Amino acid sequence: MSQSNNLFYDENGIMRSGLRVLLFLSIFIVGATAFGGVVLWVTKAFQGQSPMDGLVLMSATHIVWLALALGGGWLCGGLLERLPMKALGASFEKEWATDFAKGSFLGIATFVIAAIIVVVAGGASFSMPEDFLFDNFFHSALQSLGFLAIAAAWEEALFRGYILQTLARSGFAWPAIIVTALLFGLAHAGNPDVSAIAIVNTVLAGIWFGLAYLKTRNLWFVFGLHLFWNWIQGAIFGIEISGLKNLIEMSLLIETDNGPAWLTGGTYGIEGGIACTIAILISMAVIWKMKAKV
Repeated sequence: MSQSNNLFYDENGIMRSGLRVLLFLSIFIVGATAFGGVVLWVTKAFQGQSPMDGLVLMSATHIVWLALALGGGWLCGGLLERLPMKALGASFEKEWATDFAKGSFLGIATFVIAAIIVVVAGGASFSMPEDFLFDNFFHSALQSLGFLAIAAAWEEALFRGYILQTLARSGFAWPAIIVTALLFGLAHAGNPDVSAIAIVNTVLAGIWFGLAYLKTRNLWFVFGLHLFWNWIQGAIFGIEISGLKNLIEMSLLIETDNGPAWLTGGTYGIEGGIACTIAILISMAVIWKMKAKV
């Protein structure tokens, strides 16, 4: 093999990991841009008004992004690395449900730790809404679970999917976790009421999720972790989710935020305060102690 070929392929004839990541990203970006163009065209056709409301349109967009992240990962894994589809860690393989359940439990427990820190420090209190109706809450909880599941799924498929995994297979697991965590933080930098602490926490969450993947080698554990952290803070505790305030119609509890914002996160939600930082660090220590799957 020539020297120039060595720049692009390894000794086994497999394309270098950096090039594989660039090709995957190209597939994702081109597909996402094309879909964005379709949405823009439809919106113009309806004289500036989309035929779908905001959450439905966002869900449709996230489904497309999920399909691109999974499809691109399967395609690149199969064609560039000769890997089976199950290598991406999103198949219904043995123990997928157990891993999902464990991740979901830890996601809930981690958020509860953050909420307890805030309450004990006097930063917030929680009570039931005066107009609480169980039927409305149940409908809202199911609707938000579906929406948040799609959102968590595409983010994990993109950030902890092929990008992280192909670099990890080349011996760059921790650099890949750091890079994807930074990209994860950047993806949330435009959220409403974002702060410096919120960005730091989002990057830390990216490392948390990356470590969870590294320990389990599938996306189900980290998907449960991500999904139920988001769901419990919105549907149960009535707190903004990464600054987004209109994702939940009725929550079980409502928050009275007493501040300061550096503790509670203020209008960004608990993810913008150091209570979140502490809870994630505790959860990372738990995951670090877990037995790693081969």
